[in-house]
Amino acid sequence: MAKWETHPTVQRFYEKAGSPAKPPVSPPLDADWLKEACREAGADDVGFVELGRPEMADQKKEALAFFPPAKTLISLVFRMNRENIRTPARSVANMEFHHQTDETNDAARRIVGILEGRGVRAINAGGAGFPMEADRWGAGKLWVLSHKPVAVQAGLGKMGIHRNVIHPRFGNFIVLATIAMEAEVTRYDRPLDYNPCLECKLCVSACPTGAIGADGHFDFAACYTHNYREFMGGFNDWVEKVTESKSPLDYRKKVTPTETVSLWQSLSYGANYKAAYCMAVCPAGEEVISPFLTGRKEFLQEVVKPLQEKKEIIYVVPGSDAEGYVKRRFPHKTVKKVANGLSGQYSIKAFLAGIPVVFQRGASKGLEAVYHFTFTGKEEAKATVIIRNQTLQVLEGHQEKADLGVVADSETWLGFLRKEANLVWALLRGKVRIKGSPRLLLAFGKCFPS
Repeated sequence: MAKWETHPTVQRFYEKAGSPAKPPVSPPLDADWLKEACREAGADDVGFVELGRPEMADQKKEALAFFPPAKTLISLVFRMNRENIRTPARSVANMEFHHQTDETNDAARRIVGILEGRGVRAINAGGAGFPMEADRWGAGKLWVLSHKPVAVQAGLGKMGIHRNVIHPRFGNFIVLATIAMEAEVTRYDRPLDYNPCLECKLCVSACPTGAIGADGHFDFAACYTHNYREFMGGFNDWVEKVTESKSPLDYRKKVTPTETVSLWQSLSYGANYKAAYCMAVCPAGEEVISPFLTGRKEFLQEVVKPLQEKKEIIYVVPGSDAEGYVKRRFPHKTVKKVANGLSGQYSIKAFLAGIPVVFQRGASKGLEAVYHFTFTGKEEAKATVIIRNQTLQVLEGHQEKADLGVVADSETWLGFLRKEANLVWALLRGKVRIKGSPRLLLAFGKCFPS
């Protein structure tokens, strides 16, 4: 007998359990009861998805990594106050984002407590917003679980062309959260059979960086560089501006006092979005659509025009598609060239996973090439990058005939991406070798400004 089996706590457990045997598997939770419990805890809508669903295959591995007994994902929707998001006063909009995010995390925590009280193991999967797994920065995805695909599978909405989930009633004025639990439920939900997105393209017209294409293309880097300027990447860039400055005057040449105060506000009260105009102008959703349908001219004048006409700084990466777009579409807005903070790559895996989201299709116009990458040294990998018709493909291994072959020491290549190593020096030292025209390597770099 183990020494601890005579402990009072252990003995009381066996007295209650009646036997040291493992307790039987709990029956599925009643879906109606659990939905009502979630609503009473503060959720405006809720849906259930079984983790074994084929459509959840890309999320299953992540879910089991942080909560091995997970069988069910609970998707939660919390509605925001629409007019607070629509105003050109971004302080009001950000106040709404932050308060609703706090309430969302509090409610998700209460629901986990309810489940735990019933003897069901559950965990709030990162909640909404921050904190995230910051130690993964530059090496992989920071968030624990992706809320959007779970919400879609739970029947709580569909992705609009602006890449926000649109709830059938509340529109895109929502905050999402996900809970993973070990129990099953008596009934699971299915995706909607239609998309609430009207494809009205108002998000296209309001986006200050051109990140949302009328054809459905999305430029992640353009959105991230401006809208998330005071989040992780922008903060990294600001820190480098501070360390590079030789004096207060030199610093003020790089960063205006207004920008410094804005960043202080984000650090003090929560990171602020610079735009989120795509959400502000979206008319989709049964409870949202009336002003758009009954008074379209007034809707455009009151909601869309003020955001389009607002005089403000728009942050862009030099040489990016966004830089040209802002100058053409919004000449009254001020373009400021910055780094997006995404160049701090710490693994080849992250580099290959990241280039599709920073690819600039405008900069790639006229480029038709197949690139074979071979990485050696600390991290070995082979990959093919194909750029054709302003589209990008990243494939494992070497496929098709290469127009340019690149063999690089992995650490040297990552240093080059972080602007810590000189490519010419690397070529001279043999740390990077190319087979093909150097002009193709230069053309490749122009597609990924950072």
